[in-house]
Amino acid sequence: MNAVPDITIPSDLLPADGRFNSGPTKVRPEALDALRARATDYMGTSHRQLPVQLVVAELRNGIAELLRAPDGYEIVLGNGGSTGFWDCATFGLIEQRSHHLSFGEFSSKFAKGVAAAPHLDEPSISESEPGTHPPLDPAADVDAYCYPHNETSTGVMVEPVRAGGDDQLMMLDATSAAGGLMFDATATDVYYFAPQKALASDGGLWIAMMSPAAIERIERIAASDRWVPPSLDLMIALDNSRKDQTYNTPALATVFLTANTVSWFNDNGGLSWSAGRSNQSAEILYGWAEASDAASPFVQIEEQRSKVVGTIDFDDAIDADVLVEVLRRNGILDTGGYRKLGRNQLRIGLFPAIEPSDVEALTHCIDHVIGAL
Repeated sequence: MNAVPDITIPSDLLPADGRFNSGPTKVRPEALDALRARATDYMGTSHRQLPVQLVVAELRNGIAELLRAPDGYEIVLGNGGSTGFWDCATFGLIEQRSHHLSFGEFSSKFAKGVAAAPHLDEPSISESEPGTHPPLDPAADVDAYCYPHNETSTGVMVEPVRAGGDDQLMMLDATSAAGGLMFDATATDVYYFAPQKALASDGGLWIAMMSPAAIERIERIAASDRWVPPSLDLMIALDNSRKDQTYNTPALATVFLTANTVSWFNDNGGLSWSAGRSNQSAEILYGWAEASDAASPFVQIEEQRSKVVGTIDFDDAIDADVLVEVLRRNGILDTGGYRKLGRNQLRIGLFPAIEPSDVEALTHCIDHVIGAL
């Protein structure tokens, strides 16, 4: 990184809230105030007691409403985040062989983890360069298709569709998508995510919307002789979720903050409202980049361009790392590109809790810094 100049952005250009990280991301102050109000009757309570179970029930019911869960689908949750859920799925959802789309850091990690599992066959993997995604074509001799709804590392999104037959599960990593992108829930069997991105909460929890076919798969594997560590056992997670609890103690603040965000979405119109906010922010960011002489969208195919995580390349004359540091010194946080991608770019969270007006203010701030540089 080049030397960072002393540049002050005028206060009238700054966003009201400078948090644009792609996760963990902005938590609404209103949600934190609501949690503070429950400091003595919720925090510090056993997760098997009614005060916590009521919030878990609120969360599960709210997620089902938000994601428009089809009849028979269930909301299951457990500890560990989406990375932990990959291990749960490796033990409890993939029966013998899976097919993966690998086109970024997180999709490739899941594929590599499955490939290392000694009880499974070598997975089928379709790859493409960062900034694109491979086609979701039918694959032979697989019982699960695994791919992200949104690849957080590169800002590429994939439209959920069914590629296989009735005995092939469609498993989507929706960690940065759930609540921020529209989709057809019937095109999924396992739509799983963590709440520290589009749901404006903290980490440490995984949540999954599961179809009857996925639940039947969990039950069948649980009845087999496959050994599964209890903390990764989806049958245990399913049984506990039906009681509005988790197998072991969850982060109570994460559960509460997630339920608060989901209620905020639903009270204002549900997924069409929350995803609409992300869509508005994406139109602002990409429209600005396309009109800029110094910046351009990293993802070239417009329909693959994420509406929740925007990746913007910069001309070589602009050092993006310097730009990120100047923004940070002015209270605009965590806009750097994904470290392993190694591009001269910014990566900007466009999640529903982030005000579209703040995204517009961010573009003005970037223009100011570029002019000063």
